[in-house]
Amino acid sequence: MRIVLSMASQDPIYEQIVRQVRSQILAGDLSEGELLPSIRALARDLQISVITTKRAYEELEREGLIDSVGGKGTFVAAQNPEFIREKKMQSVEAKLAEAVDQARQLGVDPDQLAEMLRLLYPEGE
Repeated sequence: MRIVLSMASQDPIYEQIVRQVRSQILAGDLSEGELLPSIRALARDLQISVITTKRAYEELEREGLIDSVGGKGTFVAAQNPEFIREKKMQSVEAKLAEAVDQARQLGVDPDQLAEMLRLLYPEGE
């Protein structure tokens, strides 16, 4: 598991961890059943507070991405393919919403934006 923190980012450190671990799980870089570093080990490696890593792991567990097993460790949870697709679709929607906001600020109308999308995503690909 590779995590790179940016102290210059406006995002809290725990959110940076959650985002990167989530991304690695959804991309398949971390596979089902894979043992993750302990909360203390991750805190030591990243040189951050144990409380911060605990909060990140709790959030990932709430999302159903990891499972903590007392006395054994924290593991990547079994992923439902529909759940993974839904998470990826949410990511696409968020990026499209950002593009729509930028287009509105530039005065791009919906037809122009749709044409841009058609050019970037040609049929047959």
